[in-house]
Amino acid sequence: MTGGGATTGAGAAPADGPVARLTGLVGALRDHGFGIGTGETVDAGLALEAVGFADRERMREALAATLLHGERQRPVFDRVFDLYFPATVTGAGTGRHEGGNGDGDGDGGDLAGLRTRLAEALAAGDTALLDRLAAEAVAGFGGYGSGPGSDGWSSHQTLSRLRPETLLARVRAARTAAGQEPAFTDRLLDDEIRRAIEGFRERVRTEARRRVAERQGRDRVARRAVAGTADRVDFLLAGREQLDELRRTVRPLARKLATRLAARRRRAARGEIDLRRTLRSSLSTGGVPVRPVLRRRRPGRPELVLLCDVSGSVAGFAQFTMALVQALRDQFSRVRVFAFVNRVDEVTDFLAPGAADPAALGERILAEARLTGRHGQSDYGTALDEFVERYADALGPRTVVFVLGDARTNRADPRTESLRLIADRARRVHWLNPEQPALWGTGDSVAPLYAELVDMRSCRDARRLGELIGRLLPV
Repeated sequence: MTGGGATTGAGAAPADGPVARLTGLVGALRDHGFGIGTGETVDAGLALEAVGFADRERMREALAATLLHGERQRPVFDRVFDLYFPATVTGAGTGRHEGGNGDGDGDGGDLAGLRTRLAEALAAGDTALLDRLAAEAVAGFGGYGSGPGSDGWSSHQTLSRLRPETLLARVRAARTAAGQEPAFTDRLLDDEIRRAIEGFRERVRTEARRRVAERQGRDRVARRAVAGTADRVDFLLAGREQLDELRRTVRPLARKLATRLAARRRRAARGEIDLRRTLRSSLSTGGVPVRPVLRRRRPGRPELVLLCDVSGSVAGFAQFTMALVQALRDQFSRVRVFAFVNRVDEVTDFLAPGAADPAALGERILAEARLTGRHGQSDYGTALDEFVERYADALGPRTVVFVLGDARTNRADPRTESLRLIADRARRVHWLNPEQPALWGTGDSVAPLYAELVDMRSCRDARRLGELIGRLLPV
């Protein structure tokens, strides 16, 4: 692959040429969890040679075809691609906007004129003009600083001043006046315009990231300023939209885990070698163990108990895990689910097939289950005591217990004796904690205390959760 750019020495590859950009792109995607091997990187380079560099969208599609393994990876790929292969390259400027005043408040005519041209471009569907307007908007209203430690460009600041979402009525009127849409399609037209406006907002974000990358470096921005796929978003930081996207991954993840469990169950059913019987059988072949004798395992499916903290920021983590277990319930002889804040209530029926929409599961549990007593703060000690007192029959030698929560007791008594009793009665107890281990034991966290009694694992995102459940679930 060839291309222009400054070189680092005689015979060296261009420091900013296509090879450097491609390897940077692959490295950033790997940091976001993409499984890209050396062979795929070579294929991507060959694809770029085949399609050339004249058509940027053909380059995008060629790289996507060779590097991506699923459609869910595409949004992250597109954002990273726009950093390493930008549509235009301009100077980062001085940190102030190029074509307006420094704080965007003085010359209102520029802003009004830009909004008018934006409405016309949205009405016409002119993507090239929308790209230019996005660059102009960031240059004119997105600059906020000139210090060496400042990003210099802000998409949020640009969009808050431009307010493209308020142009819906103006764009609709322009399209209707032009005779582009019949009157009976008003609702469809509004949805189309909203999608176009959101597309412009994404163009502004892309342009702001590009300008920041020119100042701070593409590699740094690609790794820190580009949001990863939903399954890598921290449960404690996920917003409503990200949690909704995570819920859509429950079924595919459950199918993958069920396949793994079935394979492990088939291997386990074959049993282990019975050394004594194998040696005895080898006497007929001169002491050579030609036919190993296996100790057969009795088939059986374990019982699963979930004990979930559904309070505060850990609620999203608990709800996603409950929905995942609901999709996996056929893999167990019995599943029982308990939710708590400072009181415990069984919510197994809420997860019966077809009983509730996963998106409404959390609201239904909080509305219908009895989870709080005198206050609304989580109290692990009281909840563990009540679970042992009311639901000890859920535990047995075939029971695997998963406790979901951050182990923050709000300074209440942790009641470790109740957790020890649960561990003694159950086959195994795993505690999945959505906080990073560095935070365990800080503030009101008693995670280190509970970790002395049960197996506690950090589980911050959906990918890690799937890996842990697939490894920890018994066969």
